[in-house]
Amino acid sequence: MRSPRCVSTRPQRSSAPCTVPPGPVRPTCARPQEDETVSTPRGTAPAGRTVPQLVALVVGAAYLLAGLAGFLVTGFDDWLGTNPDETLLGFGVNPLHNVVHLVIGAAGIALARTTATARTFGWLLVVGYGATFVYGLFAAEDDDVDILNINWADNWLHLASVLAGLVAALYPVRHRRRA
Repeated sequence: MRSPRCVSTRPQRSSAPCTVPPGPVRPTCARPQEDETVSTPRGTAPAGRTVPQLVALVVGAAYLLAGLAGFLVTGFDDWLGTNPDETLLGFGVNPLHNVVHLVIGAAGIALARTTATARTFGWLLVVGYGATFVYGLFAAEDDDVDILNINWADNWLHLASVLAGLVAALYPVRHRRRA
């Protein structure tokens, strides 16, 4: 005798047959086997995170690590210094710049929890780093206004952060239907 197929209002990941236990217990559907491929909707990652969430998490982790590593280069003195020798992988840093990276990194990790908050983080990147990019166009050449030790490598990174923010803010996500 063949076992019945699962009948549910929820979409199933597998067309595996149900196991029907004896008695009044409801049938349970088998999970996909290791060799079965389970596809995810476009815009979602295998772990259930959406692309905006992944962008927020990756950008947040990168900035958090940059902030921590920046203190290894600068130490904790001369908070507004513009020493061109204090660089992290070619990017100018000072202690204030490191704190900014730590705050942005922590915000990215915290806001990666939901798609809506990841999109908010994306817009914060667009606005904040867009303004910082414009500021850097003038500050990179003028030590009198440069309080973050910004150089041209920083400007390009800030522009890349704006683009990452646009991805997090605008990437289309298909939400799974719930029954």
